[in-house]
Amino acid sequence: MDDRAESGPHPARLVVLIPAHDEAANIGATLTALQRQTRRPDRVVVIADNCTDDTADIVRAHGAEVYETVGNTDKKAGALNQAIVQRFRRTADTDRRADGAPRDDRGPDRRAGSGWRAAQPVAGPSADLRDDDHVLVMDADTQLDPRFLETAAASLDSSPGTGAAGGLFYGHPGSGVLGQLQRNEYLRYSRDVARTGRVMVLTGTGTLFRVRALREVAAARGSTLPGRRGQVYDTLALTEDNELTLALKTLGWRLTSPAACSVVTEIMPTWRDLWQQRMRWQRGALENLRHYGLTRVTLRYWGQQVGIGVGVLAFQAYLVLTVLLLARDGGLHVDPFWGAVGLVFLAERLVTVRRGGRRALLLALPLVVELAYDLFVQAVFVRSLLDVLRRREATWHHVAAPATT
Repeated sequence: MDDRAESGPHPARLVVLIPAHDEAANIGATLTALQRQTRRPDRVVVIADNCTDDTADIVRAHGAEVYETVGNTDKKAGALNQAIVQRFRRTADTDRRADGAPRDDRGPDRRAGSGWRAAQPVAGPSADLRDDDHVLVMDADTQLDPRFLETAAASLDSSPGTGAAGGLFYGHPGSGVLGQLQRNEYLRYSRDVARTGRVMVLTGTGTLFRVRALREVAAARGSTLPGRRGQVYDTLALTEDNELTLALKTLGWRLTSPAACSVVTEIMPTWRDLWQQRMRWQRGALENLRHYGLTRVTLRYWGQQVGIGVGVLAFQAYLVLTVLLLARDGGLHVDPFWGAVGLVFLAERLVTVRRGGRRALLLALPLVVELAYDLFVQAVFVRSLLDVLRRREATWHHVAAPATT
């Protein structure tokens, strides 16, 4: 990517895309958080995908644009592809067509309210974004840190070879012990990314993309990359954010996740919801690797999956050995060496969640609760692997989350 030119003299424009399916409970808080950004977006488009609630009306009341999908059966990826094709072929700085006829919200552009700066008009049918402009794709139930856009945009502007800046995600409060288990998990993941600088996945909760990078992905679909030519998102991928990460890396783009780019997003309120979410994530990751094969880019990802598998076997062997020793000796006898190893492990579990405060530390302290959660995650991996091998059809699960503030 060294041949990529620096940005021109024009300031990069920043457009926000928010796919939303029945998100009336949360979309208002999401848009309010966007209005608090230190770098305000130039344009905000909420993609109302097969909504049956008041999502679109709430968006208009906040002064953002609404794009309602037409006949979309490809979930989030399909909604984003539709909006990208329709919204960036023309501008949306007026509520009326050139012939004076009123616009509606299905397909053609509509501008509602005045809470965001209007898009600048361009002549003809060409796209209204330049290659070095930026597009933020974020979830409708996510709130960005106030400095997210400023920090992410600066990271792209300062490095022409960087194609995207992803967020570090943290969980909303609530949902008892299950919620805290997820928040602890997210804390450890975000800490690891911030510490190593290694971006494994550009989170769908909030990632800022360089327009040129997305256009290169769309042009490479059907040849270098899986998917249909001309589409940014592969509609066959269960986890579109994971797949797009692989696509950008395959094309040679660098990726980053600045520490200041934090987002707060939904957590699963029940074990059933969590199981279905993690099944989609894990199954999607395995399917994406199957589609991409073994390459220089995917080698690390294949190694990660092999490592998870080895971890599953090792953990199960440890549990079996512990039970056998207890049955043989009639009680628990702690060897000093293994006791010291256990204390080091406990210290690691505590240090990695200390940012989460007292509740995070109290949950990590007994060890057994988080070990049970690890067993749950490992069960998801095993089931996902079996489903991939059996070619079982995967499903998409939508959670009607409670309102966030």
